[in-house]
Amino acid sequence: MSYDNPFVTVADAEADERATFIRRTYLHLGMAILTFVLLEAVLLQMPFAGSLVVTMTSGYGWLITLAAFMGVSWIADKWAHSDASQGTQYLGLGLYVVAQAVLFLPLLYIAAFYADDPSIIPMAGIITGLLFAGLTATAFMTRTDFSFLKGILTVGGFVALGVIVCSIVFGFTLGLLFSSIMVFFAAGSILYTTSNIIHHYRTDQHVAASLALFAGVMLLLWYVLRILMSRR
Repeated sequence: MSYDNPFVTVADAEADERATFIRRTYLHLGMAILTFVLLEAVLLQMPFAGSLVVTMTSGYGWLITLAAFMGVSWIADKWAHSDASQGTQYLGLGLYVVAQAVLFLPLLYIAAFYADDPSIIPMAGIITGLLFAGLTATAFMTRTDFSFLKGILTVGGFVALGVIVCSIVFGFTLGLLFSSIMVFFAAGSILYTTSNIIHHYRTDQHVAASLALFAGVMLLLWYVLRILMSRR
């Protein structure tokens, strides 16, 4: 590591250390997004993609998929926050990107091959990017500490998960209202994470910070895409 004191928080670090941390965080975020796009492009072209989507979404397949994703996400986050080695941190980030690519496969498969509008996926990406840029600018320009959102996001996350599980078990559809609420939830998550990057992360935690941001971006993209698909 090139830091004089890797255990200092970003808020207390020297200006050059702070700038280096932020630059590395968003560089890793960009690399994670690019890797996700490439993985998804490969998965969508695989001959087994359709049968895999059916397996993942039939019966309780989606519930099993979500449970597996949550388990893998927990491991990936633990590795990304590991102080053991930087290699372990990168392994965590890579594992999480792969898990997101697999989770997104059914939604993107439907959008790519069954939606009448081929612009839905690019449009969802553009809208997500613009929203993320606006939220990031808000956090950096105001420098507000959004740590107070932690409790709200924790409770909201459990409520949302409960609603999703009930929808799978009892077979009802999550409509436009739920997707709209989840867009606000994802926006709050991005604000919270960006605030942590400014105020609370250590200067050696750029991999963990990029994973947290990537998770927020993916959650936002998921529900923006669902809204656009429902409008079609």
